[in-house]
Amino acid sequence: MQSSGKELPGLRVTVDRVVHQVLPDAPPETPHAFAYFLSILNLSTETVRIVGRKWVLRAEDGSVQVVEGDGVVGKSPLLAPGEKFSYSSHHLAGGRVRAEGAFHGVTGHGERIFVRIPPFEMTPPPSDS
Repeated sequence: MQSSGKELPGLRVTVDRVVHQVLPDAPPETPHAFAYFLSILNLSTETVRIVGRKWVLRAEDGSVQVVEGDGVVGKSPLLAPGEKFSYSSHHLAGGRVRAEGAFHGVTGHGERIFVRIPPFEMTPPPSDS
């Protein structure tokens, strides 16, 4: 995965939790709903504003979806040293998906940086049939 800027030492992302949910009205092609909870922790000496994200989603059928956009859940969090930003989002899938990516940001000095999102699995429970 290509990223602009440099990886900032001390800026970290943790995957706090991944939850499979049942949605009665989910489309048949994507019957599995996953909620995921992430935190961005700034243990660096720089103040950082997160301005964008890039996700790479690899499905078990081999298909790959790349999702890029501004901000994080509609926000551009500003993290001083020692601060943390936590959020949750969701993904609908037809089966197991491996997710990874990066958040992009800028330091208080205008330097472009990024932090990797560690890979994690969204795995449906075994079928009852």
